[in-house]
This record gives sequence, C-alpha cells and structure tokens, in this order.
Amino acid sequence: MHSHILTCGYSYHSQKFSNSYKEGITTYLFRLQTEGSCYAQVNGRMTLIATGDLLLFKPGDEYDLRIDAHTNALQQTLISSGDYYIMCKGDWVDEWWHKSQKPQKVRIAVNERILTLWRQIILEKRRFEGDNKELSDYLLRALCLYIDRAITENITSHGSAFLATRMKSFIEEHAILPLKIEDVAQHVGISVSRAVHLFKECFNKTIIQYAQEIRLATSVERMAYSYLTLEQIAETSGFGSYSYFHRVFREKYGVSPKIYRLHSQSGEYESKDFEKTLQT
Repeated sequence: MHSHILTCGYSYHSQKFSNSYKEGITTYLFRLQTEGSCYAQVNGRMTLIATGDLLLFKPGDEYDLRIDAHTNALQQTLISSGDYYIMCKGDWVDEWWHKSQKPQKVRIAVNERILTLWRQIILEKRRFEGDNKELSDYLLRALCLYIDRAITENITSHGSAFLATRMKSFIEEHAILPLKIEDVAQHVGISVSRAVHLFKECFNKTIIQYAQEIRLATSVERMAYSYLTLEQIAETSGFGSYSYFHRVFREKYGVSPKIYRLHSQSGEYESKDFEKTLQT
C-alpha cells in the first residue's frame, strides 16, 4: 500500500481570499487553522473556523473556503487567517480513512506534535520534490495516525488548571494583536492579579513572556514557510516595528532575522539545537 502527497504548505492571508470546489475535490484534504479565523463549508453549511480547528475532507466532498474580515474577542475587525494544508491520495490513506469515522471539522487545538510532522512534510516536499517518496510516505502516515489520536483524546481539565488552559489558548489566538493582560483576565472572568498569579503558577512563565514566545514562534514560522518580507513578518507577528522585532529576535536566537531566514529555508535549523548552531 502507498500514499502520495500532491501538495502541502503553510498559508497566511491578510486580504480577502476564497477557494471553492463546487463539484467536489478529487483528493483527501486536511487543513489545520493555526491563526485567526475563516469560514468553510462543513456538512453543507458555512461554518466559522477558529484557531485549533482541523478540517478533513475526502474525495467527492464539496469544499468552499472564504477568508474575510471578522471581529475577534478584542472587538477588532481584521482579516487574518493562517493554516497548514495537505492534499493527498493513495490506497493506504483510503484504508486509514475508513477505519474510523472522520468528522469534517474537529477542534484539536494547535497540537505541537502534529505541527512538527506537518512542517517536516513541507520541508521534505520542498527539498526533494518527489526524490524521497518513501520518507514523505511515512511522514504522512505518522501525521494521519497523530490526527486519529488528537480526535479521540478526551482530556478534561477542571478548576484552576482549566482556567489557566483557557488563558493559554486565548493568548495563542491573540498574541499577534495588541494584547493586554486585562484582556486575558476578562476572557476567563477573573481579576488581573489572580490571572497573573495563576498563569505563572501553572506554566512557570508570565503572560507577557508567553505572548512574546508566540510572536517569535510565529515570525520563525513565516520566515521558513511564507514569502512575506521581514518587515511584513514583523508587523503581522505582533511586533510594533521592524527595529523592535530585530532586537528581540537577535536577543533570543543570536542572529538577525535576515541571517536566520537564509539558513532556515535551507533546512539547517530543523533540530532543537539550532540556537547552538547559530552561534557556532
């Protein structure tokens, strides 16, 4: 049995966009919303797709995606949508799909294990463009199996841990916007002082530190997987100016964004030790 990746990538839109297959798609399509929101046809109805929502479509399904202005939890109207996507086919994928019922839309949150696999698939596709089909095949199978696990996992949090997790998710979704601690506290209905204490207690870092981590991670992601300019990346990743972005990025990674991008697109920074590599 085999599987085949037709296309895959990371997409970010800050302007209106639409993509429609009224007569049905001809392959399997997986799409994970990692930032902002959009609308897509799910079970025959246009549905809001938010950060953490995974879309799963099989051959023959009608597909309609629309990215337009929306109002977020901070009452800001903007166009912002980031996602990972993959179109694939093959008898292994057919068998995997039919082993269990697959919902067209399921909320799995932004699962780092799944994102790591997805990014690796993109890099392999870009680097070898079909010359290393066996590796891409196994990466796709691993992604499908992790998707199964994410769908079936049913972890329920309670009490303070639940509130902290909700704050964490809110920060992940809004970090690239002008976010205040008051917004985070208000989202879960507690005081600012309790929000600050609770978040630090559960995650061993402050709300501001975590928001900065998300912004830096977003910038790294866009440098590796998009064609936005560094100035556009600084702006859309939540940094007020390129000069501020340059300073914060260099403090974190030891090199300028320009140098990092040159190396990341060649695949040199795929391991967790890339910071050491940068400084040698």
